[in-house]
This record gives sequence, C-alpha cells and structure tokens, in this order.
Amino acid sequence: MHALSDRPTAARPAAAPATAPGDATGFKNMQQLVQLRWIAVVGQIATIAVVHYGYRIALPLAPMLAVLAVLALFNVASLLRLRFYRREVRSRELFLALLVDMAMFTAQLYLSGGATNPFAFLYLLQVTLAAVLLRPAYSWTMAAVAAAGFAGLAMFAQPLALPPDHDHGLASPYILGMLICFVLNAVLLVVFITRIGRNLRERDARLAGLRQRAAEEEHIVRMGLLASGAAHELGTPLATLAVILGDWRRLPHFSSDPELLAEVAEMQLQLQRCKSIVSGILLSAGETRGEAPEETTVGTFLDDLVAEWRTTRPVTGFVYDNHFGEDDLPMVSDSALKQTVHNVLDNALEASPHWVRLVAARDADALVLTVADHGPGFAPAMLAQFGKPYQSSKGRAGGGLGLFLAVNVARTLGGTVAARNRPEGGAEVTITLPLATIALGDDEDLP
Repeated sequence: MHALSDRPTAARPAAAPATAPGDATGFKNMQQLVQLRWIAVVGQIATIAVVHYGYRIALPLAPMLAVLAVLALFNVASLLRLRFYRREVRSRELFLALLVDMAMFTAQLYLSGGATNPFAFLYLLQVTLAAVLLRPAYSWTMAAVAAAGFAGLAMFAQPLALPPDHDHGLASPYILGMLICFVLNAVLLVVFITRIGRNLRERDARLAGLRQRAAEEEHIVRMGLLASGAAHELGTPLATLAVILGDWRRLPHFSSDPELLAEVAEMQLQLQRCKSIVSGILLSAGETRGEAPEETTVGTFLDDLVAEWRTTRPVTGFVYDNHFGEDDLPMVSDSALKQTVHNVLDNALEASPHWVRLVAARDADALVLTVADHGPGFAPAMLAQFGKPYQSSKGRAGGGLGLFLAVNVARTLGGTVAARNRPEGGAEVTITLPLATIALGDDEDLP
C-alpha cells in the first residue's frame, strides 16, 4: 500500500499522466514500495503477536500468516523485477501493486474482525496515496475498491470478540487500536508526502532542463535560418571586396608604398576572418559551405585550429600547451568544434588582449581544453546563467552568443562547458569532450 510519485508530466495533459521516457521516478517509487512493504510485513507480524498473545484475543494465526507469506513472496518478485528487469515503471504497474496491497490488507481484515477491526481505517491511507500518486481514473478505482472492500467486510466478516469497554479510554483494546491506527495514518502520510515532494521536485527539475534545452535548440534553429539569409546576403559583397582588394595589391600606387600594402594585407586578412565567421555561424546552425571533411588526428587538429586563430586575430600574448599525449588518435576535422574553440578564445582575447592561454590535455577517455585569461572575470550573475543566450558583459546587442553556441555544440558531442573565476584573477573556461564522439575507431581503442 505504499508508493511514491507518478504524477503527470508536462508532455501530456494532467488528466492522462504517464512516465516520461527516461524518467526514473516510477522506478524509484517501486523501490520505495518494496522497502515499505517489508516494513508492513514486519509490522503486521508484531501486531498479530501482541493482539493474540498479549491481549489474549483469538486470531486465526495460520490463515493470517499465509496471507503474510503471499505478500512477502509478491515483494520478492517485485524486488527481482527491479534488479533484473530495469525498465521504466509506469502508472499501471504501480496501480496493480497498490491493488495487491489492498487485497492483502482486506484479507487480513477479513480474518481479524472485518469492519470492527480498528485498523480498517487504514483504507483511507491507501485511497489518499492513490489520489496523490496516480491519475484520476486509477484513484477513483482505488476509492471504489476500498469502499467495496469495507462494505464486504461489514456484511461477510465475523466481528472480533471484544468487550464493550469503550468508556475505559486507552485501557480499551478497541480505543487503543484506533489510536495506533490514527498515528500510523498521520506518520505514514507525512513520510509519503515528504518523499513524494522530493520525487516531484527532482522530476520537475529534469523536465525543466529538457524544456530549457528544447527552447535553446529551437533558438539555434531560428539563428540558423537568420544566418542562412545573412550568408546569402553577405556572400556577394564579401566576394566583391575580395576581388577589389586583390586588384589594389597589384596597383603600382599600393605596391610601391609598404605602409599601404600592409594595410591592404590586413584588410584581406580581416575579410577572410569575416568569411570564417559566417562559415562558423552556418556550421553551428547546422549548415555547411561545402568544405570536405578531412581525416586528421586530435593533436594535429588542435595545432591547426590554434595556428588559424593566431593568424586571423591581433594576438600579442598567447600561450598554447598541447599535453594531449604521445598516443594521438585519428579524427575527422570538425569545423563546428573548431569554431567553438575559436569563440571561447575570442571571448578571452577580448577580455584580456595581452594574455590568453589554451591548454589541451587528456583525462582518461576525454579531451579537456582549458582557456584562461587575465581579464576581469565573470560576474556572479553571468556564472549563474552561463551558456544562456545574450548573457554578456560587453554591453552590445546580440552579445553572448559565442558561449551559447559553444555550450550547445559541446552538449551535442556529449561534452560539457564549465566556467569559473581564477583565484589569481581572470576567467577560465573548460571544455570537456568524450573521445568516443570525436575520435575515429572502435570504442575498445580508448582506455
């Protein structure tokens, strides 16, 4: 007669709840049900012994112990189901378990006084739990079964041979039994409601995370559509500028002036960076610009992306330490991952123009990239909303998308992005990616 939360999920109407895919709430509830049923078995044995031997009230011990044996066997079967058949536990399964508990409880009452047994009021506990835990159809069914069971006990069960001593207060076995029943109802309801609340909060937190992730992915889709349009619009003027700058470099007026030639070269470099930025946005949004994937290694991929980043940014103080190890792994060059690291490095460079550090390391079966700077660090509010879109301290419209895209690309690869403020000053962003999702080869190649 014990279970925990199986309330409706947000994905369905409240009138028809069901366990969400991947939701372990029902499984946890059944575990609690198994544990609490053992408590019920022990409690019933103790109650039977006290009533039969302590109060000298004759009880049919053999049938009552047989009912307890059936309940214990059912609990063993439930325990084996949880241990060896680890699938989701849905509302129907919890409902059937509650029905078995109610049937065993009704059988015990039938053997021990029926409706005159003071513990008959534990029916209310079972109905209350069903109303809290299950969908309305199941709750009403439990209420109807409880009412039918109580009515059947009143008509067919033999009453207990108790003396009419209700005026004796707690000295009366019936009054004392009612007091114990009331305490059991109160204590078990408090325990169950507390556990139900904890399970509901955990489940709601998971659902909130899923809803937030769905909203972020929808936001990325919208960004992809906007980026596609921007790429088509920007493609022609960028190509025109590239042709013009190429012509300028060949003009005598520019080729004879080293200062002007250097400025033209810088303009070409920044123009190439604009094209790379457009490509990175499109890749993050799920499109490509036709670049063929190339097979490389993790170490070479990191070296190449760092070299590309250094040649297209005004970097003055940059420290790069590649500690991935001698046991390099093959991989396919991932432009989205490259743009992710570039975005994090760009943020660090903007916050700390004179010093940025990138450390690449291998932690068991994961690639760990750590970017540090000597800037002002993250504000507490930004750390609390890290990875959310438009969370930026730069004070310009549309800021904060770089880290937002980085978090989502890493999450797509099964990794994480974490941020903190360094004790010695500045910020540190750590990207952790499982090698199984970025490296080529079978899983057994990894440690």
